Amino acid sequence: MHSNVTYKAAFCGFAPGFVYLTGLPPLLRLPRRESPRPNVPAGSVAIADTYTAVYPRSSPGGWHLLGTADAVLWDAEREPAALISAGASVRFLPIDRR
Repeated sequence: MHSNVTYKAAFCGFAPGFVYLTGLPPLLRLPRRESPRPNVPAGSVAIADTYTAVYPRSSPGGWHLLGTADAVLWDAEREPAALISAGASVRFLPIDRR
């Protein structure tokens, strides 16, 4: 269900490269976790409230995790450093990692 949507990058925040994506289907909308995880791995695809996002680096986090993304969302050596900017359209493609 998550990969059947084209999301819109609404705004950036929380950490460099962390982009809040709108368009999450109503059936996937969940409140933030009551207790954040102390460490969410970089590349984790997550949902909370009406948003989905990918954690650009390891950090604490209170969102529900769905999987992982291979894309590097923030690279200070790249121009521009952020892979996704506000207003961009984003699609997630399922990958069978068996």
